[in-house]
Amino acid sequence: MATTATGTYTAKLTDGPLEGKTVTTEFLESGDPRPRLEIPADSGKKRYLYMRGAGLEFGSSEFPERPTAVDYRFIEAVFD
Repeated sequence: MATTATGTYTAKLTDGPLEGKTVTTEFLESGDPRPRLEIPADSGKKRYLYMRGAGLEFGSSEFPERPTAVDYRFIEAVFD
């Protein structure tokens, strides 16, 4: 996936094994938040798949049309 220097946002993990945690990620080249995130587990043998939810927070003066935080919902654990 291509990224560009258009900024980052906070992904808020709202449920699943990483509930309550946040990660910083980059916007897509189009400027949209990522539709899904794959987050590696500490063991390195699995990844957690999260899909974008409906919750958005705004507040950036630099890019007022882009969210500063986006909710993500747990979908599944993927084992390598």
